[in-house]
Amino acid sequence: MWTRATLTTLLFAFAVAPALNAQAPAPPPSMLVPGTTEKISAHVYAIPDKDTRPSIPDIGIIVGTKGALVVDTGLGEANGRIVLAETQKVAPGRQLYLVTTHVHPEHDLGANAFPASTKMIRSTDQEKDIDEFGLQLANFFASRSPVEANLLKGATFRKADIEFDKQYDLDLGDVHVHIQAVGPNHTRGDTTIFVEPDRVLFSGDVAMAGQPNFGNPPSSSLDHWLTALDVLAAFKPLIVVPAHGPIGDASYITNYRIYLTTIRDRTRALKQQGRTVDETTKIITEELKSRYPNENRISGAVKVAYQEAP
Repeated sequence: MWTRATLTTLLFAFAVAPALNAQAPAPPPSMLVPGTTEKISAHVYAIPDKDTRPSIPDIGIIVGTKGALVVDTGLGEANGRIVLAETQKVAPGRQLYLVTTHVHPEHDLGANAFPASTKMIRSTDQEKDIDEFGLQLANFFASRSPVEANLLKGATFRKADIEFDKQYDLDLGDVHVHIQAVGPNHTRGDTTIFVEPDRVLFSGDVAMAGQPNFGNPPSSSLDHWLTALDVLAAFKPLIVVPAHGPIGDASYITNYRIYLTTIRDRTRALKQQGRTVDETTKIITEELKSRYPNENRISGAVKVAYQEAP
């Protein structure tokens, strides 16, 4: 079951986004906006969430001559239908494949909107997350608003057609895609997708503009997150499409490494001095909050680092 600490972390992870410009009409809450697909490289399209709404992920569509791979689905089947329609515009007649960066509701629970012929790709770690947690987080989302409750009504996880352990290579015709399991970081089932000819990386929550969001051990590990960043850096991406927020570049990976290394090293030093976890959390939060404004995410990272520290 989700602990109180986990739910508190998740609540802050999806805090209310900044207000939109008063002159622009607000998009429907928790809904993707049709017709906003952008081509970001020779073979890759994205449906970006420029308003950084917390229940909206950045969606990817990778198009080859034979097939198309969709990355993430939106929250519930209504959003999944929008993603499917956008995919059919840019990749008509292709065999469709679907992968998610992790199994949180806004990334995964629109999958059943896709036709039966779509091949769902999952890591064994994602399957473990589904088996252990089921729809607990979806139920938490549904409790936040009637809109999200309606979007998630009857939601279920789509069964895998293709299951892999650590990595899977997908041939879309003229495009080779490398799919890799890199958790546990944000979740045990964190999955990244690298489009080799374009050097575009879908990093999920493993590298973004915002601060890393830790769950509870063993689902999250700071030490392993640093290892995962090494894996991402080795791809040498030119474009990084995160789970949420603006599309960026490899600086996301570098900045996460600096942040996590700082927290790891400072936590170890304070623990060796005999400081308690609460004292350590308070000290490091005070030290870092001027540079990293989300104090709850600092706290979450420190608590994980403290447990892992020798």
